[in-house]
This record gives sequence, structure tokens and C-alpha cells, in this order.
Amino acid sequence: MAVTLKDIARRVGVSITTVSRALGGYDDVAEGTRQRILQAAREMGYRPHTIAQSLRRQRTNTVGFIIPTAGPRFSDPYFTEILTGIGNEAAEHEFDLLVSTRAPGAQEQEAYERMVGSRRVDGLLVIRTRCRDERITYLVEQGFPFVAFGRSDLDLDFPYVDVDGTKGLDEATQYLIDLGHQRIAYISAPPNLMFAHYRLAGYKRALERNGLPVQEELITTGRLTQEDGYREGSRLLTLEHPPTAIIAANDLMALGVISAAQERGLAVGRDLAVIGFDDIPLAEHSHPPLTTVHQPIYEIGKMICRMLIQLIKNEEPVQRRVMLEPALVIRESSGGC
Repeated sequence: MAVTLKDIARRVGVSITTVSRALGGYDDVAEGTRQRILQAAREMGYRPHTIAQSLRRQRTNTVGFIIPTAGPRFSDPYFTEILTGIGNEAAEHEFDLLVSTRAPGAQEQEAYERMVGSRRVDGLLVIRTRCRDERITYLVEQGFPFVAFGRSDLDLDFPYVDVDGTKGLDEATQYLIDLGHQRIAYISAPPNLMFAHYRLAGYKRALERNGLPVQEELITTGRLTQEDGYREGSRLLTLEHPPTAIIAANDLMALGVISAAQERGLAVGRDLAVIGFDDIPLAEHSHPPLTTVHQPIYEIGKMICRMLIQLIKNEEPVQRRVMLEPALVIRESSGGC
């Protein structure tokens, strides 16, 4: 079995990032540590990943994108927006885009391994990063070019673009508090997704700053679908003391909440305030139009693709870690317009 960066890191007692940067000749690794890593690599018979090397020598001018979804969720406008941005940017650089869909799990991991091993793509794009993300660990260990949309809790150095979800949810929650709401519910994303933690933290931070209790009965989780928003919204609205406002971790769930409220005869924007996150095209044209936290999904798709092509061409991106600011877009669903 070939020796990996992880094997060397374990032997030397440092992170995979340190091993990668030491072998790559970066000057931010202490000389003593670098020498220990180089010696361990020689003794263990480490050879740089031959596939990654061959890709750098003979490019396919193709980037890969494995969408982490299955079935009807591919119709999620979020994926459509980011895919369009990626595809348009790739075309501008005369690169092709190879797209595959896999539900998270073993089959998804196998798809990554096939794309890396088949030499069909020069690099990969990773979105909706997860806690202890195996995709990122694998790509770093293989030395394969990739860029992610989202941060990680792993001690690994990799290029990414992200949006400050903590700030976005803080602003959305504060807006509702300023309107007089005190029972504000939140429908979170699945906890295995990194952005779920940042957004939940922003919601809690705003409540605590204003002296409002964080009530667990008002916090629930959905799978980012309109159906889950409807289900969780219905459950929240049947509480003995229902919330007067509901924030959802994405727009599709917020639209589901609107449906649940209207089914009960509530006027959204008057009887119940609803806020989403993403600002997908549907948000502006829902009934009523949805207040949401805007993140530039299309532009992010272009940005991560551009960064990846720069890496493939051995052009270091101007920024390896990009944090974008979200913006609250106020429409009728939250009232106060």
C-alpha cells in the first residue's frame, strides 16, 4: 500500500497540513520539523501521488463536481444557481465541467476516488462541507487540486470560499427582535453540515445579546427541503405557545413554513414573520415575497471554479481563504416593510 501524507504525519506527530507544506517547500514550516518530515518520507518510501503529477503534466482541461444529493432534491434552486456559476466560469477558461450526483456516503466517496484515479478531471469542487469531512481529508492526502465552498473543522490547509453564516443569522434574528418579536423559532440544517453550526450560533448570539432565553422547543432541524419546512413549521405552529416568527436555515424550508402558516389561516408578514437564507430566485416571487439572508450563490460558483483553475495551472490564487459578508434582504414575509 502506498505511503500517504497521513502516514507520515502520524509517524512524525504533526498535522497532515504541516507534512503537505513541508514537502511542498513552503517556508512557514520550521526547519527542524521539515527535516524530520523529509527523513520520515525517505525512510517510509513516500512517493508523490503519481496521478496528481501526471494531471499537472498533461491536463484534461476538465473540472469535476460531485453534487451531494439524490433523487428530486437535485431540483433545489441552490444547486442550479451554483452549478450555473461553475459552468459559466469553466467555459470562460475553455474548461469542460464533469458533473455527477451521489447521495452522501460510501458511493459518494467511491465517486471521488474514481474521478481522482481515472484522470478524467484536473481538479474537483466540494460544496456543503461537513464535520470531519472525509472528502476533504481524502483529497488533501492525495495531493489532488480542489476548492471548497465552506470551511472545515479539520486541521487541514485547503482553499475555500465561505459566507459568514453566524453574522447572517445574527442580523436576521436581531431584525425580528427590533420588530418586537420575543418567541423566535429556528429550523436548522442537519448538524453534520458545517454551515448549520455557524448559523445556529448566530441565532443564539442575537437572542442572548438581547436577554432572551434560548428555548429548545423553538429549535428544530430539517433536511433543507420545502417538505421539511412545512412539517417543522406545522409542528412549531401547534405548540401551546407558538412562535410569532420563524427563521429557516434555507429558503426552501422557509417557503414550506409559509405554506404551513397559510394552511392554518395565518397571514404571513402580519400574524407570523418568516425569514429564510440563500435568496434563491423563488424567494422574490413567493407569496408573500420572502425576507431572506442573501448569499451570492451564482458568483460563489464562479469564484470557486476560477480558484480551482488557477490551482490547476499552478497559479496560486490571490486569496486561498475567502470569507464573504451576507446581506439581509427585507421583503413582505417578515412584516415591518
